[in-house]
Amino acid sequence: MFAVVVLLAALALVAAIAVNALGSRIRVPAPALFLVVAAVVSNVVPDLERISLVVDERIVTVCLILILFDGGMHIGWRRFRATAGPITFVGALGTALTAAAVALIAHLLLGLDWQAALLLGAALSPTDPAVVFAVLGRKEVEGRSGTLLEGESGFNDPVGIALLGVLLAAGTGVGAVVGGVGEFLLQMGVGIAVGAVGGLLLGWLQRRVRLPNEALYPLRTIAFAALIYGAATLLHGSGFLAVFLAGILVGDNRAPYEVEVRRFSSGLASLAEIIAFTVLGLSVSLDDVLRPDVLLPGLVLAALLIVVIRPLLVGPLLLPIRLARGERAFVLFAGLKGAVPILLGILIRDADVPGAERIAAIIFVVVIVSVVVQGGLVPWVAALSRVPMRDVEQQPYAAGLRFSEEPADLQRFVVRPGSAAEGATVADLSLGEHGWVSLIRRGGASVPLRGGTRLEAGDEVLAFAEPGLDVGDLFRAGA
Repeated sequence: MFAVVVLLAALALVAAIAVNALGSRIRVPAPALFLVVAAVVSNVVPDLERISLVVDERIVTVCLILILFDGGMHIGWRRFRATAGPITFVGALGTALTAAAVALIAHLLLGLDWQAALLLGAALSPTDPAVVFAVLGRKEVEGRSGTLLEGESGFNDPVGIALLGVLLAAGTGVGAVVGGVGEFLLQMGVGIAVGAVGGLLLGWLQRRVRLPNEALYPLRTIAFAALIYGAATLLHGSGFLAVFLAGILVGDNRAPYEVEVRRFSSGLASLAEIIAFTVLGLSVSLDDVLRPDVLLPGLVLAALLIVVIRPLLVGPLLLPIRLARGERAFVLFAGLKGAVPILLGILIRDADVPGAERIAAIIFVVVIVSVVVQGGLVPWVAALSRVPMRDVEQQPYAAGLRFSEEPADLQRFVVRPGSAAEGATVADLSLGEHGWVSLIRRGGASVPLRGGTRLEAGDEVLAFAEPGLDVGDLFRAGA
């Protein structure tokens, strides 16, 4: 019997990977396919809907830990530092304003009582890192818009989760928001503190503490991420915020086996994405979703979030941020909903709130519309807004050398359009008296290396720079 369970689980995973590949071909984000397929399967096999909400919540929580940590590592401290203020500002205030607007519309337009409206607003307020990372993770976005989107989605999830927790704990009425401000600020403050300390400590461990087996390095990193989440949560802080911040702090860490750590973390995050959206899809009944009093409000809220609420409320928050007009439009459009809103819907159902099943079903409709419509149109909107976006080329083969000590001065650069390096020859590069270029990769192939070799935008350059000399500006646009 156990062999049958293992066989079915393996078949489900293989099918999910095939669905992921299918999504890239038909230009529908894979999370949407996971949600829909799982919801249909649960409708055909009713026993799958009987999984406890608590079990669903715990599974998705573990998945979000992996997704947020990997997303933080993908951003890294250098990218985050340039947009830390805007990310914090938009992630916190934008989430609160979106929650208030959705609650007001749900109460006045859809006829929900204030308790249900506030909970629905809190659940639909955050954008989602799982979907944003899934859509943008395979693409490279020039400028600050990609970092802002990824950072916002990672930061406002803990804000939305903390806000919903405060509302559930405080009771009913508008006063619940005011009464829970202290608890909310505590969660944010403790989450930031634990994430900062944990991230710095993990970075130190990665650089200084050697392990007897290279396979243990990725395991140590992931285990430490889980430890950071647990510590922050036990201290009444936001574990999700702590994990995301820790991932950012170690994202640029030059440590032994950093490539292996990143690949392991990325693989786990991909698996977590599949599991999270599958579990969330299984938790929803299609009969509830297709009810007129669910489907119509869900479609109305989804449309208002896309074309009214986010542009009108989050748009002004972007005005002080140095962005081109097209970048601003792209950021406003690409605020995708996903796993976290559905998880918050599960929390609402688990709290036995009156009308919880309807609230959770409305959230599901909004998420499906957001992932399919917004997620599918992201590349088109990027092109229309003139935001440079290109597919990240897969590199299935590798050739390199191992070093027993860190080659401190060996750096990798990408020649950006408009940078000083574009059009320059190798001999022209100012790498210092003792610096040199060791490898150039263009279009998936190495380029013969000579002093007269001219660099082109998109070239990957592996170079040794003179110790203490920062040559990164040579390869950045407008630097």
